[in-house]
Amino acid sequence: MCGYHPSMARAIWTGAISFGLVSIPVGLFSATEDHTIHFHQFERDTSDRIRYQRVNERTGKEVEYSDIVKGREVGDGEYVLVEPDELADIAPGRSRTIDIQTFVDLDEIDPIFFQKTYWLAPTDERYARPYALLREAMTRTNRAGIATFVMRGKEYLTALRADGDVLALETLFFADEIRDRSALDLPGGAKPKGKELDMATGLIEAMSGAWKPDEYRDTYTERVEKLIEDKRKGREIVTEAEPPEPTAMSDLIAALERSVADARGGGKPQKGKKGKAATDGAPDLSELSKSELAAMARELDIKGRSSMSRPKLEKAIAAASGASPQKRRKAS
Repeated sequence: MCGYHPSMARAIWTGAISFGLVSIPVGLFSATEDHTIHFHQFERDTSDRIRYQRVNERTGKEVEYSDIVKGREVGDGEYVLVEPDELADIAPGRSRTIDIQTFVDLDEIDPIFFQKTYWLAPTDERYARPYALLREAMTRTNRAGIATFVMRGKEYLTALRADGDVLALETLFFADEIRDRSALDLPGGAKPKGKELDMATGLIEAMSGAWKPDEYRDTYTERVEKLIEDKRKGREIVTEAEPPEPTAMSDLIAALERSVADARGGGKPQKGKKGKAATDGAPDLSELSKSELAAMARELDIKGRSSMSRPKLEKAIAAASGASPQKRRKAS
């Protein structure tokens, strides 16, 4: 990873890393960005924008942001009001220092604690040497510095770690913010059987590969952009396939076997009985999930497919593709 230069962006927080008697002035920079498409709100069937205002509930008048203070309810209808400056005054030092309290093995931190990643960079060339020293020492020891600091009126638990030639700061959840997993209603007594476990392990091995983040992209955002462009130009809106139906437990082994064969073969076999194509080369429609039928209907450009029931999808696909009626499940 290439180094992060403060000139590339504006720091969202400035202060210092403190460990022992060493203090290193740094700036904090966002390491990620949100590509979500944000919409305005309108009243249906009009071009009227919906806007939100800060309104005094008693007078109905809008209130300037500078005239708003925070309040915490302490009793039945009783509030304690707090000024923004009062919040800053109770932790003046902690809002300016990332105070490392201990160093831990990075591998010991459960991923559930990680919240958001930031980059840290020295604010001046004069501090490049101690910054690099801390970074290299943490790389050599595979340690992360556990620290707390205050930013925007909130205290953060953080883990500082070396990431190539830059220091990364991971904000962490506090222990009491992690929900107890024992509260989940998990089914008891579900023990994987030998063959099922072997097949599932084999599928994982067959699907294993190197971590290549560049190969993944936000396809949903792309579809939203296409939807907006299609509506702008008055084009037909294409409905995506529905999610696959849950695998029946009676078909689990067969599904695993077909999945392993698919993963190892690098292809996408036609799905029929036992994973084989029907004798005439066409897939057995009764063996396909509704999402697979919807995908076939889309490829065949069948009109009205998005509102069709499963039997109607099978009938339309059979008619459009010339599949034998015997290959279709009878509608009940």
